[in-house]
Amino acid sequence: MKLIYAIVGDYYHAEEPIREALNLAIKPLTDSGSYTLEYISAEELTERLQTKPAAVILFKEDRVNPKDEIVQQWLTEPISAAIVRYVEEGGGFLNWHSGLASYPPDSAFVNMLRGYFISHPSKNQMVQYHGTLPSDNSQGNSKEISFEIMDEHYFVSCDEANTSVFLRSESIDGSSIAGWQHTSGQGKVCCITPAHNKEGLLHDRMIELLRSSVQAVL
Repeated sequence: MKLIYAIVGDYYHAEEPIREALNLAIKPLTDSGSYTLEYISAEELTERLQTKPAAVILFKEDRVNPKDEIVQQWLTEPISAAIVRYVEEGGGFLNWHSGLASYPPDSAFVNMLRGYFISHPSKNQMVQYHGTLPSDNSQGNSKEISFEIMDEHYFVSCDEANTSVFLRSESIDGSSIAGWQHTSGQGKVCCITPAHNKEGLLHDRMIELLRSSVQAVL
């Protein structure tokens, strides 16, 4: 049985709805007995990477206390290096929504992701997502997906020339890349920007997108 670790929840994103969506998305994998999902803290990550999990899922921004006068970040240079080493040696890494936020653009971690969060409008808006599901190397990147949810519209910087963009987003505030994937060394990386609230997280198409994104890094 292979392990999948997940680090979810931060100051702006409650753990419970994220866990509910992720549990639902990967239920076919865990029900099959092939994979076990375990939730861990960011502080445990470096040690847990030594167990060579099949994949790591990150839905947590870098800032631990964003409202305080002195803001602390959990991603140190050694942790960043450990993540990159794990992926390059064959691991899978899925960055989901706030898993793209507040990390240093010049870090080895963000360099591996080839993209990062820039900003979002102050108010949630109806956001339309359209494109295809990420490729899992067996069925190809051919199934189209389109859905609209009330969401925190993430605008990102993405090195589009060096990754494969499969999803885009649009709202009254503009358009952005919303999903991309690539290999890094022997490993796989996938990044998706939706969703922020419980209704969006549990939308049927969002669950489908999340399930495919997890499979894409296994």
